[in-house]
Amino acid sequence: MANDGERFADYLERLDVIEPIPDAIFKPLCEQLKMYYVTGGMPEAVLMLAEAGDVNGVQSVLQDIISAYERDFAKHPDTKEFPKISMIWHSIPSQLARENKKFLYKVVKEGARAREYKDALQWLVDARLIYKIYRSSAAGLPMSAYDDLSAFKIYLSDVGILRRLAQLAPTAFGEGNRLFTEFKGALTENYVLQTLMTQFEVMPRYWSQNNPPYEVDFIIQRENDILPVEVKADTNITGKSLKKFKELFGDKVKLRVRFSLENLKLDNDVLNIPLFMADQADRLIGMAMNSI
Repeated sequence: MANDGERFADYLERLDVIEPIPDAIFKPLCEQLKMYYVTGGMPEAVLMLAEAGDVNGVQSVLQDIISAYERDFAKHPDTKEFPKISMIWHSIPSQLARENKKFLYKVVKEGARAREYKDALQWLVDARLIYKIYRSSAAGLPMSAYDDLSAFKIYLSDVGILRRLAQLAPTAFGEGNRLFTEFKGALTENYVLQTLMTQFEVMPRYWSQNNPPYEVDFIIQRENDILPVEVKADTNITGKSLKKFKELFGDKVKLRVRFSLENLKLDNDVLNIPLFMADQADRLIGMAMNSI
């Protein structure tokens, strides 16, 4: 919308059938999404790129926001918590850069223990600067009954802030789909989680098992349905975890959801949502559920 894209937004809002989106709309929206990864959703950063076309200005705006956040860390009532909060904050890109994105305290500081850092981590959660997503052991209701409180992932509240904190240059914007896949698709996962947080009442979880290794990026509750969600940063949509989740939990799983750079389609019980339509996920899922 900030880039005079009202006709694209209007098209997405009016879409009432799950079918491929024409290339004349699909391709420009993929480019717009890259720009969103550069700016994030902070209004001043969006304005800087949309009106002035100033990428360096975007960098400065995001850095100013990060610096303001970091000054706020020092306002914690217990001054001993300040360095711990800061270390957790700066560890987030490293946490997300690993293949297994489960939060590890040793990434914050060698030898760090949960009991020493859990209050600092909770401060960031309470400040809504980060999201804490627990591992779920099953596809059951209520979701909280299946939480593994010892295993969780953390994401930032804004994908632009994550990109800047990770010191990923916006020049990746012009390099094919590199911006989507950079540091193991962490930007894409963060972006999708942002959109899920605004659409579903229950906090998303993720699911994994070790032997053999499988992981579903997120699981969401929509009304009384539990849906596994896979996030793919490109058009390579091969993945065994969605299939495994269905095998394990059977009839409890009415629909599986994948976000990727593939076009909109419903393939049996797998709904593929283009990444730029992530904000429409709830509505699209409802349409898919009504047709299967």
